[in-house]
Amino acid sequence: MAETRPHRIMYLSPVGDDPVTDPIFADMARDHKLPGTEVHVTALPKEHYAFSHIEFRTYEAFVTRGILRAVRAAAEEGFDALAIGCFYDTALHDAREISGNMIVTGPCIASCEIAASLSNRFGIIVGRRKWVHQMQSTVHAYGHAERLVGFYDVGLGVDDFQKDHAETNRRLIAAGRRAVEDGAECLILGCTMEIGFYKEIERELGVPVIDPSIAALKRAEYAAILKRQAGWVPSRKWSCEAPSEAELAAFNVFAGDEPVFGSRIVIGAE
Repeated sequence: MAETRPHRIMYLSPVGDDPVTDPIFADMARDHKLPGTEVHVTALPKEHYAFSHIEFRTYEAFVTRGILRAVRAAAEEGFDALAIGCFYDTALHDAREISGNMIVTGPCIASCEIAASLSNRFGIIVGRRKWVHQMQSTVHAYGHAERLVGFYDVGLGVDDFQKDHAETNRRLIAAGRRAVEDGAECLILGCTMEIGFYKEIERELGVPVIDPSIAALKRAEYAAILKRQAGWVPSRKWSCEAPSEAELAAFNVFAGDEPVFGSRIVIGAE
């Protein structure tokens, strides 16, 4: 008999919980998930991780602990897949080590996979030039160097995208136009806070524009479906080997009673 329970997906924002931005991602999940999928939109506890962005490697280093604790908790709760909601794909490989049978993905890897299925070459629109070195290294590591036309910055930080939608849209379209003129056949928005702008850019420029938050959510959902239908679960051999439970306990890796999640919005299956 086919299993009928909902697929359970977690979308984790790797910054402190925020009453303004958390519902934006919840609305995204509500609008794009399949009827048989339950999505939990979560964030880290603000009292321990007060960051509103992780543009700097310094901040990434601090939130990595929170991401790993969240991934561990989600795996123990029985989630099928989890998306780490930052285009840096922060702690992706670390998280996969301790995710058990839960699949972990991120916006960059998901967006690049989708872009590669829609086009031969794509451009990535980012907020600040600061981000380019790290993101380029990541995209190249995923094997997409030959597909990448380039990065196009708009001079906005993570916290700026949602302040003035008209100005943000103008800058994104201008950057997208430069990318298309350089040969991009598809565009990726290189920040999860660029959420909500992709349709207007598509209408203006006439090429597919990938919203990384949607890409990460849908890639996680697709992985969960394949996990159930085809039995494809993460490998735990060789480079994917996880620490032993005995050693994790001996080192008190996940000890402590501080909260794992700062917020949780549940979008139930229909």
